[in-house]
Amino acid sequence: MTDDRQIRQARALFLSDVHLGMKPIRTRQLIEFLRFHDAQTIYLVGDILDGWRLAKTWRWPEEYNELAQVLLDKAQSGVRIVYLPGNHDEFLREYLGTYFGGIELVDRTVHTSATGQTYLVIHGDQFDVVVMNAKWLAHVGDWAYNFALRVNSVINWVRRKLGLQYWSLSAWAKQKVKNAVSVIGRFEEALVHEAKQSGVDGVICGHIHFADMHDRLGIHYINTGDWVESCTAVVENPDGTFELVKWTEMVTGEPRRMKNRSIAED
Repeated sequence: MTDDRQIRQARALFLSDVHLGMKPIRTRQLIEFLRFHDAQTIYLVGDILDGWRLAKTWRWPEEYNELAQVLLDKAQSGVRIVYLPGNHDEFLREYLGTYFGGIELVDRTVHTSATGQTYLVIHGDQFDVVVMNAKWLAHVGDWAYNFALRVNSVINWVRRKLGLQYWSLSAWAKQKVKNAVSVIGRFEEALVHEAKQSGVDGVICGHIHFADMHDRLGIHYINTGDWVESCTAVVENPDGTFELVKWTEMVTGEPRRMKNRSIAED
């Protein structure tokens, strides 16, 4: 992408699971994404910081400061920024209801789209049975995920040498392994049920690193994905429609955006 590309105007941006502190993440791509998008509201839907990783080994490169500065500059310019902590940055839940540099910290919130539709915005770990009832197992899963990322880095080094595109082992497993598909399905059902109980028209979440957007369960379900591998975010356009954007594909000139009509249009 060249710097002369027109900045995209959006009504709201939703992104999650950046995991600052984890080595194989896409901080530079996220900085570029934010610089080429202007929005009235930005929702940071949890796990922006990886407190689990930082507590073990403190790692804070300069690009993390650059990302923080981009967000703070947007907040100071009048952009509303809402941070909803997840399980990896759960230490921030001690400060719910407060502001940091103009960034608001909340556990959950309701976003109203341009068409008047309401969306529960929440990280989603609150509905993950493993996280809530067997935290030690969640840490084992976190270790396994990091191991898969290290294996994946070797695979993709070979693929780059062969001129092939990036391939995600974890994304492949989530799509192909029966148990993973079942877990994702149960997670979606739990979030949709909570949204229905809350009396809203949809739900926007993160947590499972699996970007998706659909109405299969009778409500508009949106998952923002992650910035560890996928570089995905959700954009609400000025007309109230939502798009699930994969930034790396837009940068390479091959945009593939999943666009859903607003509920009011159905």
